[in-house]
Amino acid sequence: MKYRKLGASDLSVSEISLGSWLTYGVGVDAGRARACLAAAFDAGINFIDTSNIYGVGAAEEFLGRELKGRPRSSYILATKLFFPMTDADFGLSRKQIHKQVDLSLKRLGADHVDLYQCHRYDHDVPLEETMEALSEVVRAGKARYIGFSEWGAEQIAASLKVPGTARFVSSQPQYSLLWRKPESEVFPLCAREGIGQIVFSPLAQGVLSGKYKRGTPPPKDSRAASAKMGGFIDRWLGDGTLGVVARLEPIARDAGMSLPQLALAWVLRRPEVSSAIIGASRPEQIVENAAASGKTLSADVLKAVDAALS
Repeated sequence: MKYRKLGASDLSVSEISLGSWLTYGVGVDAGRARACLAAAFDAGINFIDTSNIYGVGAAEEFLGRELKGRPRSSYILATKLFFPMTDADFGLSRKQIHKQVDLSLKRLGADHVDLYQCHRYDHDVPLEETMEALSEVVRAGKARYIGFSEWGAEQIAASLKVPGTARFVSSQPQYSLLWRKPESEVFPLCAREGIGQIVFSPLAQGVLSGKYKRGTPPPKDSRAASAKMGGFIDRWLGDGTLGVVARLEPIARDAGMSLPQLALAWVLRRPEVSSAIIGASRPEQIVENAAASGKTLSADVLKAVDAALS
C-alpha cells in the first residue's frame, strides 16, 4: 500500500481507503463486516471514512465496537454531519456541529476524529457560523482537521476567506471514470489551497467492477440486487453506461489488471487525489481493490481509456 499526504495536513493516508456507506451496520451482516475491516488493515489501509447518517448512527457504532482493540495511532478516522438524524437535528449550525460531533464521538468510542467533514453545504446557515463552530471543535481537540464533501468552487473559496477560522484540508467529491465533474474547478482550486481530494464512488457503486451486464439481471449477491444497498445505483445501469464498462474490460485485461484496479489506478493518476474510498461487502473485494495502489497507467492505456469513454 502506498500513502499520500492529505492536503496541508500532517496526515498520511492510504491511497485506498475504506468507506461504510450502505454497508457496515446496514446492508452487510456483522461477521462479514468484521472480516472486511480486518482485510482492510491487513492490506495496509489506514483511512476509515464514515458519517453519522450512515445507518442513522449504525455505521459509527459498528466502527466503535470493532476499532476498540486497535491502537488509535494505527488508523485515521473520519466522519461527517449534515443530513437529518431526527426531524430537528440536521444542518451545519453551531448548535448542530457541537451536538453531532459529541454524539459521533460517543458512538465511535473515541475522544477525537482525525477529520470532521461537512457532508454537504448548508444554504440555510451563515458560512461564518459554520466555520467558527468547526474551528471550536478543532480547538477543543475533538477533531484534528476539517473537510467537506460535494461543495462547489464558490463555496470552497468563500470558506477560505472567513477570518480567524480553521482551514479545510480535504474535499470529498464523487469522482470516477464515469463522473469527472470535479476536474474542471474543484481540483484546481483545492490544489492551490492545500486541500486534498478523498474521492468517493470511484467504482460508481460497483458498476466499474464489471459485474453488471447489459440485458442481464444483477447478480443475486450484488449491491444492485440488495434492498438495503441498491437504492442509488439505477443511474449507472443504463445500456449506455454498461456499454462503456464493456469497452473498458479488455483495456484492463491487456494492462494486466482487473477492471476495478484499472478504475482505481485511473482515479489515483491525479496528483490532487490523496485517497479513493471503496465500499466492500466481501473481504476479497478489499484485497483486489487495495492492489490498485501503486499501479501506473501507460500513455497508451490512458489513450485507450479516453477512446472507450468517448
